[in-house]
Amino acid sequence: MSGLSKSHIPSLKQIYSGKVRDCYAVGEDKLLLVASDRISAFDVILGDPIPGKGKVLTALTNFWFEKLKDVIPNHLTGIAPESVVKPEEVDQVKGRAVVSKRLKPILIECVARGYIIGGGWKDYLATGKVCGVELPAGLKQAQKLPEPIFTPAAKAELGTHDENIPYEHVVEMYGEKIASTIRNATLELYKRAAEYALTRGIIIADTKFEFGLDDDGNVLLMDEVLTPDSSRFWPADSYEVGTSPKSFDKQYIRDWLETQPWNKTPPAPKLPEEVIEKTADKYREALRRLTGTDIEP
Repeated sequence: MSGLSKSHIPSLKQIYSGKVRDCYAVGEDKLLLVASDRISAFDVILGDPIPGKGKVLTALTNFWFEKLKDVIPNHLTGIAPESVVKPEEVDQVKGRAVVSKRLKPILIECVARGYIIGGGWKDYLATGKVCGVELPAGLKQAQKLPEPIFTPAAKAELGTHDENIPYEHVVEMYGEKIASTIRNATLELYKRAAEYALTRGIIIADTKFEFGLDDDGNVLLMDEVLTPDSSRFWPADSYEVGTSPKSFDKQYIRDWLETQPWNKTPPAPKLPEEVIEKTADKYREALRRLTGTDIEP
């Protein structure tokens, strides 16, 4: 199975190419979002695609959109992506694209943390807080928090790091109504997903959501949802407090990159075939465990 590094759909006008998704205009009010097999780490897009990754992200996101649709509306239109491209372009969108509503993005990365790990763990060791949220003393690495916390970040330009901000700053940017809507939705989406995932043997340690506004000012869930790209997935059967747990996400690639002589600026080191294959397997295992389905190669 070969990977799709970049889509090429000349029948539609391309608007944007991000870390993973290529975005095309469909009329005035809709978008075609194509999930490529690109992968990023430390905010750098790596040169090697992970075969099938975009299909896994799309299948998982669609699964969660359906499962969590009563929490908050999402950006899906229900239009088949194959119907908006030319016949010779169908192979590029099949299983890896959606047609979405065109929204005004809320420029906040909405992070829910249920366990203390990664940058949050480093923050806690230094300050006793995570992104300004006070936590109990004496927590251990990877420990479950008493309650999930909301830690927003202001979205940055491609290639630069998002900046953690206090909730009050979100209120200043968007007003109390929108700020409280995205905070409450983030925590409810996380709680419901984490509860379900646990029944499938997966701990969702943390995750991030993105939201947008429609023409009437309503908040909708958008982009990708609860995937290995946007979440930390841990196998529940090997989870142990005080360690850095194994994962079904791109932590495996991050760990490999940390062993390389690299200053985390482009270009990234070339990934060995073994790392590519193992990462692809981890993504597909997350899909199989959570949904009971697999992608078509």
